[in-house]
Amino acid sequence: MEIGVSTASLYPLHAEDAFSELAQLGVKTAEVFANAECEAREPILDQICSIRDEYGMRVSSFHPFSSPMESVYLFSDYDRRIDEMMTMYRRFFGSMNALGAKVFVLHGAILSSKCTVSHYFKQFRMLSEAGREFGVTVAQENVAYCLSGRLEFLKMMKRELGDYAKFVLDLKQARRSGENPLEYVDALGGSIVHCHLSDANGDKDCLPIGKGNFDFSGFMRKILSKGFDGAFIVELYRNNYSEFSELKSSVDILSEIADKIS
Repeated sequence: MEIGVSTASLYPLHAEDAFSELAQLGVKTAEVFANAECEAREPILDQICSIRDEYGMRVSSFHPFSSPMESVYLFSDYDRRIDEMMTMYRRFFGSMNALGAKVFVLHGAILSSKCTVSHYFKQFRMLSEAGREFGVTVAQENVAYCLSGRLEFLKMMKRELGDYAKFVLDLKQARRSGENPLEYVDALGGSIVHCHLSDANGDKDCLPIGKGNFDFSGFMRKILSKGFDGAFIVELYRNNYSEFSELKSSVDILSEIADKIS
């Protein structure tokens, strides 16, 4: 069972600096969030790989800065923009091969987009097929302000796309959609391949692990019972915590829970 942190949690540090901070904290698994295209190519890519090797780390996943562009590029009807994003994302898949990352995190079209369900699924399958050429799994994240923010939409994806439908479950985004994360686990089961974790209480929906009251033991038991074998990645916003050490503490708490239930 892999437990780690997303470099997005250290924004606005540059990706390589965020990765280095996690390495020095003793975090062994990380998601790389590229906040610029240059962070997915040389020489920065090589710096991240060197840090990974020096500290014996693993990169579980890759999240692109371009998520807000997906509505008007990948999920549009405009062929040239679609081609441009497919070219960019193929480059990212190649970068993921260098990093050793297997899961590509996709936000998808926003709620106000004019993308039809049938077009969305067609485009998602096209990107998934491209990812498979690189040994990469394209996974749809539940995002409150996107079409993917509704569980019914994700259930439809699973029915219509079959084995192509893979998901990232983000706890804070489920909360922001007003939905119970456990219902996502029940509905999507083994199609969930990656998790973004954060704690919460009655006032705040995104906190370091242990600073809220979410039942991580019950959650982890449930998702593991469905065959989940992906990574549990702590993903916080920078204003959700004070010190970088809280990221490592979050990993340690999750690791203790995992040891007790394994």
